[in-house]
Amino acid sequence: MERLYKKLERYGQSDFYPFHMPGHKRNLASSAGKFPFERDITEISGFDNLHHAEGILKEAQENAAQLYGTRRCFFSVNGSTAALLSAISACVSKGGSILVARNCHKAVYHALYLRELQPVYIYPHEDSRLGINGGISPSCVERYLEEHPEVEAVLITSPTYDGIVSNVEKIAEIAHRHEVPLIVDEAHGAHFRFSEYFPVSAADLGADIVIQSFHKTLPSMTQTAVLHVCSDRVDVEKVKQFMAIYQTSSPSYILMASIDACVDKMQKDGQQMFREFTFQLEKARQRLSQCQKIQLVQPGMLDSTDVFDYDRSKLLFSTVGTSMNGHELHARLRDEFHIEMEMEAENYVLGIAAVGDTEEGFERLCSAIEKIDAETETETETDAGQERISYAKMKQVLSIAQAMDAQQRRFPLEESIGKISGEFAYLYPPGIPILVPGEQISGHLVRNVRRYMEQGLEVQGLSDSTCETICVAARKEE
Repeated sequence: MERLYKKLERYGQSDFYPFHMPGHKRNLASSAGKFPFERDITEISGFDNLHHAEGILKEAQENAAQLYGTRRCFFSVNGSTAALLSAISACVSKGGSILVARNCHKAVYHALYLRELQPVYIYPHEDSRLGINGGISPSCVERYLEEHPEVEAVLITSPTYDGIVSNVEKIAEIAHRHEVPLIVDEAHGAHFRFSEYFPVSAADLGADIVIQSFHKTLPSMTQTAVLHVCSDRVDVEKVKQFMAIYQTSSPSYILMASIDACVDKMQKDGQQMFREFTFQLEKARQRLSQCQKIQLVQPGMLDSTDVFDYDRSKLLFSTVGTSMNGHELHARLRDEFHIEMEMEAENYVLGIAAVGDTEEGFERLCSAIEKIDAETETETETDAGQERISYAKMKQVLSIAQAMDAQQRRFPLEESIGKISGEFAYLYPPGIPILVPGEQISGHLVRNVRRYMEQGLEVQGLSDSTCETICVAARKEE
């Protein structure tokens, strides 16, 4: 069997001269930096075409499907973003309705806008101390589908950015009983299949489409992701059609080769690699759990419902009850110890452990957290925790498309309360909107934004990067 990444290696060493794109012509001297130009090609003879795969790229995608036990696998060089856009577009008719978890990634909301969809939002319960979302309640999914027979698909995120896993199997059963497919954004769960230490993948639990970002938790380059079709409830040709729409017509062979190399590595060495990784991870978790003030978050510590399972590769460090916040802990780890974490939140810091981590890396993290823990003062907690909720239920007045396409007026943030947002606002990472176009701006939201800014967290989405003003959808009476 010929592998894409091996063929690219050989081709880069051959004497073929490129009178074709890209413009660097595989000449390393043409660039100011060192890049893998020798492997950067276009659709030439023998290398297939992603949007009409018949040869080596078809085989590469089939290998990925075989690895995960799915019916079809589509490569995405535009990340899980393009895969989410394609999945939603393929499963829900334009202008149709979808039941969607409110804590989904912004790409989901972009699909709602582009396809002019009518979302029915389902909110996860949220831990009031940390602001971490729990799972999606199967009983709520059942109730919403009964109340909204017009819904054409269900979409949830599992695991969440923080590692919370919903009861996918039960939710899938409910969705199928109502004759609609289940789409699972498993961007952060591509590693699940390779060790029983982790939760079971949605692809093995009845989901109809599963989207995974290889680059997040597997040894693959940034932007690499896959879309798995897992059942015949999904029109494969529609998925293929929309993947061609939402992806570039000039997909990077380097990125596709990275996916192929990752699949090959997992097929050959995945079990051993994950045995070693989970051993080091669990050893680190046991050590970190001994800290007294900077607490490693465990599922049992969360005041959230429907936490069906938890991804232990997510290392969450709570600062609740200490003299520092998440922003300060994140800064100390970066500035003093040269450890760059994945995300800072108001009351915790998130690190992502993955199979590429080393024993040295775990040792550095443990030593740093232990030192900070020893130097940190405790503080009495207040009732302010109730104000930390960032995804409080919002009133949807207009659809996303109606709000974004309406005439926009700009107001100072404090004067916008009660008006209808014309734009998104979200903390990044993780890119989950705290405000969606069409929702009524609340005083609670304004207070949250101000508090996030004061604490050094990054609020994105608003056209005014200072967050002093916001665009609202003008209504006829205004």
